[in-house]
Amino acid sequence: MNIYNDYIKEIEERKGQGLHPKPIDGAELLSEIIAQIKDLHNEYRADSLNFFIYNVVPGTTPAANVKANFLKEIVLGQSVVAEITPAFALELLSHMKGGTSIAVLLDLALGTDVAIANEAAAVLKTQVFLYEADTDRLEAAFKSGNEIAAAILESYAKAEFFTKLPEIAEEIKVVTFVAGEGDISTDLLSPGNQAHSRSDRELHGKCLISPEAQAEIKALATANPDKSVMLIAEKGTMGVGSSRMSGVNNVALWSGKQASPYVPFINIAPIVAGTNGISPIFLTTVDVTGGIGLDLKNWVKKVDENGNVVRNESGDPILEEVYSVATGTVLTINTKTKKLYSGDKELIDISKAFTPQKIEFIKAGGSYAIVFGKKLQTFASKTLGIAIVPVYAPSKEVSVEGQGLTAVEKIFNKNAVGSTPGKILHAGSDVRVTVNIVGSQDTTGLMTSQELESMAATVISPIVDGAYQSGCHTASVWDNKSKANIPRLMKFMNDFGLITARDPKGVYHAMTDVIHKVLNDITVNEWAIIIGGDSHTRMSKGVAFGADSGTVALALATGEASMPIPESVKVTFKGEMKGYMDFRDVVHATQAQMLKTFGGENVFQGRIIEVHLGTLNADQAFTFTDWTAEMKAKASICISEDYTLIESLEMAKGRIQIMIDKGMDNKNQVLKGLIAIADKRIAEVISGEKPALRPDANAKYYAEVVVDLDQIAEPMIADPDVNNADVSKRYTHDTIRPLSFYGGVKKVDLGFIGSCMVHKGDMKILAQMLKNIDEHEGKVAFKAPLVVAPPTYNIVDELKAEGDWEILQKYSGFEFDDNAPKGVARTGYENMLYLERPGCNLCMGNQEKAAKGDTVMATSTRLFQGRVVEDTEGKKGESLLSSTPVVVLSTILGRTPTIEEYITAVEGINLTKFAPSHKLLVK
Repeated sequence: MNIYNDYIKEIEERKGQGLHPKPIDGAELLSEIIAQIKDLHNEYRADSLNFFIYNVVPGTTPAANVKANFLKEIVLGQSVVAEITPAFALELLSHMKGGTSIAVLLDLALGTDVAIANEAAAVLKTQVFLYEADTDRLEAAFKSGNEIAAAILESYAKAEFFTKLPEIAEEIKVVTFVAGEGDISTDLLSPGNQAHSRSDRELHGKCLISPEAQAEIKALATANPDKSVMLIAEKGTMGVGSSRMSGVNNVALWSGKQASPYVPFINIAPIVAGTNGISPIFLTTVDVTGGIGLDLKNWVKKVDENGNVVRNESGDPILEEVYSVATGTVLTINTKTKKLYSGDKELIDISKAFTPQKIEFIKAGGSYAIVFGKKLQTFASKTLGIAIVPVYAPSKEVSVEGQGLTAVEKIFNKNAVGSTPGKILHAGSDVRVTVNIVGSQDTTGLMTSQELESMAATVISPIVDGAYQSGCHTASVWDNKSKANIPRLMKFMNDFGLITARDPKGVYHAMTDVIHKVLNDITVNEWAIIIGGDSHTRMSKGVAFGADSGTVALALATGEASMPIPESVKVTFKGEMKGYMDFRDVVHATQAQMLKTFGGENVFQGRIIEVHLGTLNADQAFTFTDWTAEMKAKASICISEDYTLIESLEMAKGRIQIMIDKGMDNKNQVLKGLIAIADKRIAEVISGEKPALRPDANAKYYAEVVVDLDQIAEPMIADPDVNNADVSKRYTHDTIRPLSFYGGVKKVDLGFIGSCMVHKGDMKILAQMLKNIDEHEGKVAFKAPLVVAPPTYNIVDELKAEGDWEILQKYSGFEFDDNAPKGVARTGYENMLYLERPGCNLCMGNQEKAAKGDTVMATSTRLFQGRVVEDTEGKKGESLLSSTPVVVLSTILGRTPTIEEYITAVEGINLTKFAPSHKLLVK
């Protein structure tokens, strides 16, 4: 009774928060509940029945195992529960989505009781989440002459689990809710500072937008019971940023529909829209839940009588409203004509939201069911020795004779599975590809583990070369929430087969390195495909896609991902960097020059950026590829010179060896295997057998951008533009300003150097600047706090070995101690240097934050409202993004420097340099 009483106590505590009982995932609690159900006179029996039927997490959770086995007892008559008939028990099993429930159904279907076997087989025919252990049993039974096994396989071969589902509605009525103007960051839908609660879906749902917005959404749904509430980014893009799965989950919780009456707080089928469409990764996540994402195009650029775009005083295009989507507007989605209507008036073509594949996702309740369904149909057809019946929409295959391949097209063709043999595929083709590297991060990892449990996966696919579970997003504060969540996550992922930042057995020291940096190191082939649970999964080797936690789970379980081959934009460089500039300025200038070249159109959005950075090693080039998330690109590829690729792979080998030396390799010796892959690739490049990846000369690009290095005359700063009169222009990452814009007078309250946008060179720049000031002035006096979070431990170790860490220690008032990590987030800062633990720190916004209303100068990537710094009544917090030397100088001065002060301060400093050819970087 102790466990049950604790659960009842927790329920009472949750009532005070306006929450329902937390779904049960533990075996011990559910076993006690079952004992109370069996005791007909137990005072808690009625509540226990309710918990058992409606409040158990499905899949492969310990509770699901217990539930499935008890339902089996009921079906066989071994246990009698008046309220749960054998037929109802089978219905409950049908909603448990794999794992033990499938094993139980197979036990029943292949058992000796013919009546029960037929009933269980009828349920099995609706299921898709079967793994090798399940299909092996079916195959063995079929080969031994079992007629029911044959009938199940015949049903699977016809894909009746899909074909017998109801067709999607021809008309879907929606009522609009404008979530905000401008780009809607996923931070608005699932704030980083609430990351700890993401696995508790109902609790996390309380942080969607605001309580007022939640009340308005609920009121709209109540007033329009026959309609779905559609969340809209007015004059912007929906779902930019990170944390897509929790963002979509929250939207679905408030405006979607329940996936199963027997599984609480798992909702599907949200409908979202944006004037400029949906962020690519967010749209993939919407597909995971069987939802709909619309590109509204309800605002267009105004043109004059000659067809020229009319611009305002700032040079921005003036927008005109084509039709209104103001909150409360009723619209109709027609899935047959693939048009959006207001009454009988046609507004816009929405066919991109209703491709044959997307219609299948909607019909099946999400993309997972389609992936597993195809796999199951293929297995059944092969076992029966028959041809695959065309059931699913054929994959679109685009092949243009005589046209070369871009880098991403080459990678996708190499990794493609299931496409027409020998056929060369170009952009626009729908492709299933094998995945080489997978990454899971700690604030979404618990959701990934839940997704793996829900799809009944228990071990990583052998196709995957390597996978890593990070601890970087919870690195800065080891609080009670982290202590409760992270060890549990690390154990699950370690057991599943990932290399984990923390060792559940406590053998090796916790490593809080930034996930993208680790993935960049363990990617040891530039032909690799990487899937990572973070929007900054943008490697400088291979092509990497930031993904929702569900897509990460799918990649871990199956070793595959499905997507169209994206179009590419080619980025090259001309001219020469000025001696006082840093490569970070080139990154920002690329965005600014691109927008200027194309009249404000972001040609990067939703596409691959193929950037020719051949002279930079993987650490340095990562600064560019990482930022492509802020450019709204789907992914990026770095085209490297042979010699820099070899340098990068040798660097990766050394860092992987450090992980091995720490004891982080697993029983499958994954890390050792990665070193072998790197050695093979190096040998191929040296011998000339297979040089570094290059696009074909006659490849076709959506656009080409040539960045003029000669035009970059001063440091470039990405400004959130918090006071822009046009709300849609705020927090977009598109406002790139020169340092002189600030006139050397803008007050800076806090500086931050760290997270994934810095590498070892940045840390050495910091050390060199402090040494210079210390030598010339006698000491360094900070007029604003400077928070420093190195991205990885190996960088810290190298800085110590090379003598740079000593100067950082000299001016630090705080230095991280892994043996006594901070248990509480810092609430105030002094004018000194803080040496923080490697990890995300301020950039994530879930632990440390700047004081409200501060102006922060940072090297990080996020300038979204409330992420790094929140607003006060009188002043908006702003996070300006710049290079390391600008951040250092801003904290020493307490303000933005003038260009003259900057040039003087960086004299003699070894900044990160770049040249379009290797003439300046030969070593």
